[in-house]
Amino acid sequence: MAEERDPDLEINEYASPPCYAHELSSEYGGQAEPGDSWSCVLRWRKAERQRLIEERLAIDAEERGAKSNRIASRLDLAIGKVSGRIVSGYWPFRGEPDLRNWAITVIERGGRIALPVVIRKGWPLEFRIWSPGDPLERGVWNILVPSRGPSVVPDVVIAPVVGFDSANYRLGYGGGFFDRTLAAMPRRPLSIGVGYAGSRLETIRPQPHDIAMDAIVTD
Repeated sequence: MAEERDPDLEINEYASPPCYAHELSSEYGGQAEPGDSWSCVLRWRKAERQRLIEERLAIDAEERGAKSNRIASRLDLAIGKVSGRIVSGYWPFRGEPDLRNWAITVIERGGRIALPVVIRKGWPLEFRIWSPGDPLERGVWNILVPSRGPSVVPDVVIAPVVGFDSANYRLGYGGGFFDRTLAAMPRRPLSIGVGYAGSRLETIRPQPHDIAMDAIVTD
């Protein structure tokens, strides 16, 4: 299975890759032409990833908090009842929406929160139950993850997006972890991408290994 890889996340520049003869769209970030090779799509995705991450890091803390709160309120509508369900969240990284306070309300309403853990490159993610006060350790990319706890299969998977398109495909960090995980799960959870409205792309040029989210929730 082909997969997208960009393990170093080199945030240096985002000029349009030379394999494209057109300029990127100022509204959506542009798109690869239908006949472009996978290597060109990879280069284009990397350029867009760099651009979008830099844009969201430029959002000030107060505005980012307000955007995160709006996303949280819309997540409740998208998910519905959380009591008795396992919801996989995430620990925010590089300007992602911070939904940790919302995750605590899920627990208060009778749900359980799990966090994704990278076990090994090329493997599906493992989900571990987490509650406030549980021990955490630094994982891949220095993101905090539960240091122990039971591995579970979540009913709802919330995946942060770097970018997204109208078909609910997400542009991530390039490791393919969420696509690989959703493909391997014994039952398909409700999968929701979360991100900022400004991260919308006309298309991410989805490939056979890409899996669309059931919904994308933005601010």
